[in-house]
Formats: sequence, structure tokens, C-alpha cells
Amino acid sequence: MAAEVGKKYVIIGNGIAGTTCAQELRKNDLACDIWLITNEPHPLYNRVSLPRYLQGLLPEQKVFIRDFAWHEQQRITLMTETLATRVDTEERVIYLDKGGPLRYDALLVATGGWANRLNVPGVDRVADIYNFVTLDDTRTLIARALESKTAVTSGGSFIAYELTEGFNMRGVHVTWLMRGPYWLRTTLDPEGGALVDSIAKAHGVDVVHGEQIAEVVAANGQPQHVVTASGKSYQADIIGVGLGLTLNHQFLADTPIERKSGIVTNAYLETNVPGVYSAGDVAEFYDEMIGTHHTMGTWDNAMAHGRLVARNMAGAREAYNDVPTYTSPLFNTNIAVMGIAESNNPALTSFSRTAPGDKGNMDYRKFFFKDSRLVGAVFIGSPKGRKKVVELIRGGAEFATTAEREALFDVR
Repeated sequence: MAAEVGKKYVIIGNGIAGTTCAQELRKNDLACDIWLITNEPHPLYNRVSLPRYLQGLLPEQKVFIRDFAWHEQQRITLMTETLATRVDTEERVIYLDKGGPLRYDALLVATGGWANRLNVPGVDRVADIYNFVTLDDTRTLIARALESKTAVTSGGSFIAYELTEGFNMRGVHVTWLMRGPYWLRTTLDPEGGALVDSIAKAHGVDVVHGEQIAEVVAANGQPQHVVTASGKSYQADIIGVGLGLTLNHQFLADTPIERKSGIVTNAYLETNVPGVYSAGDVAEFYDEMIGTHHTMGTWDNAMAHGRLVARNMAGAREAYNDVPTYTSPLFNTNIAVMGIAESNNPALTSFSRTAPGDKGNMDYRKFFFKDSRLVGAVFIGSPKGRKKVVELIRGGAEFATTAEREALFDVR
């Protein structure tokens, strides 16, 4: 559907969802006005590349995707180090902490989330406790890791794992604390978690379950060690935490926009307020594949959201229907998550198996089903068959019997 010429679009958040949306809007309407707002000082960079940058495998310049000149060429007004403070949905106006206000015909909120901070006794006396979400986080982490011999990481998330691997590859001895019984417990199961533990331990990481940091002990502003809830002590020159995100939509508190964990949208990524849309990590969108609302924090999902929501903001009405994938190195192997892979979702059932793979490694596969329909999968180890599985998910393939489901483990 053709865009209405001359419309005013405001996008809050310049991650992959927001910047992709801006690019698509400009491609389809040369006359529209586009404002792209970010609290960071940088244009778009690849958050998926930050772990390799932390590990020393990728130079910083390779992390950037866009520069300021690109925004000028595209006539996209990029407002850096700027926060949206209030939205008036009746007047369709955005208020900012500097500049503005801005009037909009359509608004996209693609603000992602803030990293949850470690909040225990001692943290106020220590500088070297880090989250790992932004480019600036990564720069600081690298500088401190180069001066450190020991590290403690805490959390059962992708971020905690990426910090653990990054420190390890920088030659820092890491103790990895997890409150839960295994890593990525909303996706894996004990068998998959045990495989991840064995991989980390084989690379010299001390993996400790059922523990979390209860206190940080410091001297002269630098951490010395952490004390866990059970009273154990672990040396730490640097501390990294991956304790989840708080989705960033608090500035919408005085609006009628529906919010739960994230910003609630329909399948078209539109909120309950006409003209206001959400995309990426912060969107609690209606997923027609499983017939429910949920959030999804993957790069592929955010990019697909950005493309789709641009068309809908311009007047189309297309439902989101995609199979997002996320792949990440896992020391000397890798993990791939495809589609809807939620162990904590009561609407889904799953099958998993670990078997010998290539080069002496073990392969783990787990498949997720909504009724008899395949909706998601996780691979650790060999990626063989991953594209075929994505095709099966996209095509709505059904596997009604145990034998049919078991056969998926042999897909190559």
C-alpha cells in the first residue's frame, strides 16, 4: 500500500528495529519526515557482534553498521543522547529532555530495555561491576579485563554466558555463578544445561549453580572478592552480571497505551492507541504462530519487526509471521535458537536429545510443539539441518506421533 506523502514519523530507539523501520520508511516515501531518537551517542551498531569484540576477535570499526553521514544522506534526523520523557497520544506529540517537542502522524516505540543492576551490599563502593548491553559497556569491559586476573560472572542468561566467554578468552580466570540449576533454563532442560556446563568447564571456567552474589568486598574502590548467599567467597578483580532486562516503557505511564511486561501490540505491531506502534525487544506482540502475546529478544526478530512495522505505519495492514533465529558461538561450538523456544510456556511441549557429534563434540537438539505443530528448536553443536528445520517451522509442519517427532533428530 502506498504511503501517505509527507507524513511525520517519530521513532524512539535506534537499534536494529528502529533504524530498519526508518530506512524502510524513507525507501517508500521520499517526502516524509523521520526523527530517530536514541539515548546513546552512537548510530546503529551490531549488538550481536559485541561478544566477538569483547573476545578480541573483531575490531571496533567492524561493529558499526551505520554512520552519521548515512542518516544525513537518507534525510533521517538522528537525535543522539536524547530521552523521550512524555507522550501525549491525544495531541500526538512527543516531549524530550532536550529539543522538541515533536508532532507525529505515526509513532514507533522500539526502546529495548535497561540492564538490571546488581543490588547487594558493597556495590556502592566498587566501580568495576559491569553489565553488557551497549558498545560503551564493551569498551569499559575490555579495558578492565586487560588489567584483571580473576572474574566473577553472575546470571543464567545469554549475557552472562557472553561475559564469561569474553573474560575467558582475554585470559582471565572466571567463576560463573548461576542461581538456577542450569543455563538458559527458559529454553534448555537439565540435559542441555549439563552440556553447556561441560563445554565451559573444558575451557577452564568454574561453573557454580545454586549461588548468587550476596555481597561485594572491596579495597580502595576495587573489588577483591564476592560472597555468595551460602557464604562462599570467590576472588574477583572484575564482576560481570547478566541479570535480565527491564523493558523500557516507563515514560508511557501517563498514556492509555497498554503495557504489561512489554508494550502490548496486535499482530500488526500496533498498540491499542491508533498511530502508536512497538517493535523489537520491548514489544509484547501477538504471535499468530502460537496464538498468544509474548516478547522476543533476538536480533532477527527485531529486524523483521522493523521492516514490517514501517509498512504498517505507512498505511498497510500486514501481520507479523516470521521464524526468527539466533545463533551464537559457545566456546568451540555454537548454539542456534529457532522460532518459539520457550520451556516455560505451558502451551508448548518439547522433546530433546544429546548424541555424539562431529570432531568428538556432543550435539544437543530440542524441538518445541504447539499441539502437533513444530514451532521452535534449539541446536547446540552441529548446525546441520538447521535450515530445514526453519523451513518446517515456517511451513507449519505437524508431527502428531512420537515416532514423527523422534525423526526430527535425524534431519540434516
